[in-house]
Amino acid sequence: MNQYFQQRGASTLGILIAVLFFASLLTLVIKLGPAYLDDYTVQGALEGLDGEEGLSQMTPADVRRLVTKRLSVNNVDGFNAKDIQIEKDGDIVVISLDYEVRTHVVYNVDAVISFSHFYELTGQ
Repeated sequence: MNQYFQQRGASTLGILIAVLFFASLLTLVIKLGPAYLDDYTVQGALEGLDGEEGLSQMTPADVRRLVTKRLSVNNVDGFNAKDIQIEKDGDIVVISLDYEVRTHVVYNVDAVISFSHFYELTGQ
């Protein structure tokens, strides 16, 4: 008869701690996820420039304008085109990109995410 009293489930405190943990994890995913999705879109836009017709003849300002148009079409917000460093080495266009995204998490807590990319592109 005593064996039923020895078996117990999770305590109320244990369940509360687990719920708080998963709620905070879900909050982080919801707050930080869009920054990573935007970075994935930025990567796709820059990688899509490889093989672009006339890329090697474009000036750095033209390349920056082309990237800005692609990002605005893909609805990437909060991205500054001045963060794109563009250099030309013959027919190769070298693009380096270093930027940070600051996201408000809760109350006075912010998260800063740093992204850095480097591309060597050739045009047709």
